[in-house]
Amino acid sequence: MSWVEHCIWWHVYPLGFTGAPIRTEHDAAHRLRHLEAWLDYAVELGTSGLLLGPVFASESHGYDTLDHFRIDPRLGDEADLDHLVAACRDRGLRVVLDGVFNHVGAGHPWVREVLDGGPDGPLADVLRVDWSDPAHPRLGDFEGHGSLVALNHASPQVVDLVVQVMTTWLDRGIDGWRLDAAYAVPTEFWAQVLPRVREAHPDAWFVGEVIHGDYAAIAQAATFDSVTQYELWKAIWSSLVDGNFFELDWALQRHAEILDSVLTSTFVGNHDVSRIASTVGPEGAVLALVVLMTVGGVPSVYYGDEQGYTGVKEERLGGDDDVRPSMPGSPSDLAAWGADTFRRHQELIGLRRRHPWLVRATTAATSLTNTRYVYTARAGDEALHVELDVTDGHRAVVRDDAGTVLFEYRA
Repeated sequence: MSWVEHCIWWHVYPLGFTGAPIRTEHDAAHRLRHLEAWLDYAVELGTSGLLLGPVFASESHGYDTLDHFRIDPRLGDEADLDHLVAACRDRGLRVVLDGVFNHVGAGHPWVREVLDGGPDGPLADVLRVDWSDPAHPRLGDFEGHGSLVALNHASPQVVDLVVQVMTTWLDRGIDGWRLDAAYAVPTEFWAQVLPRVREAHPDAWFVGEVIHGDYAAIAQAATFDSVTQYELWKAIWSSLVDGNFFELDWALQRHAEILDSVLTSTFVGNHDVSRIASTVGPEGAVLALVVLMTVGGVPSVYYGDEQGYTGVKEERLGGDDDVRPSMPGSPSDLAAWGADTFRRHQELIGLRRRHPWLVRATTAATSLTNTRYVYTARAGDEALHVELDVTDGHRAVVRDDAGTVLFEYRA
């Protein structure tokens, strides 16, 4: 098994976690050191890697990059990241960074240089620009957000930039990249970039953010090691909300087919979606976690979910704030009410780590109604049996092949 097959990620959005200003006047502070105070907590939780959101200089939320080679001053500097990576290494934690390579912030130096240089300038091809009216060029953007200027992925200069960025930070000790909005980038671009990066870092892991489509085909064409499994995420929460486990069973059948070709990145929460405890309630969140930890893929836990945090994403300015909160100065400052949820996470993550074969497991239903679902997760000769029931309250049981109860929950 490769190192990533043993990984369970703790996913952190650092600007929010550290309380950095997002839309107010920016400052400079060594906030990444705040995150270091939580690394022992991540180990105690049972996770084995830190999946970091954006850390590079940006205009606001981190996904509007200004400089891929400079740490955001709100988080600190390059020495702070080096120190964080070293501290993770000391604890056996892997580190993956968030790479935003579909677009840049409107304040990125390239934007002004392209517009000043015109259609014949040296950087004319690095951004998507409509030059049909040279006096009024029109910049391409990402999904209608004018503050996010689209890169031109047909440009050799953009290919070279992304190769250089990825290699630079891998050289400094990180283990891989989450590729933001990878679905919006032509697969041909990734197929040019990633093999070049792998020449120097053959063990690096690359996970593409893919929202929909043929996951396996996209991963193969782009040469991704993994893709985000949004289809399964949706089925998990939706089946619990609607009392319809048929949806989850269908998604797990699809999931098994995908796993034949690509190892997916699985989750029930991240920085872009409402908290699982807000969506399905605290009891439902435990059942969602049972699914996450007993099906194939590389799972991640979004920070705060292990404490039962709530938060709803809204489509407005600042609508992500509730799901990207700041954390206290240290774990000892956490409220006591999250302790039980934390223990449930420890139990299920521990179960997952004791059965590492689950990373390649596929599932088959043995009993299925709208409100009760029993499935077997299997890889080779290994198997676990999972029962979920929302008929009257919430119940989950995980048993081994001998019938021994490995985990049980009733509420």
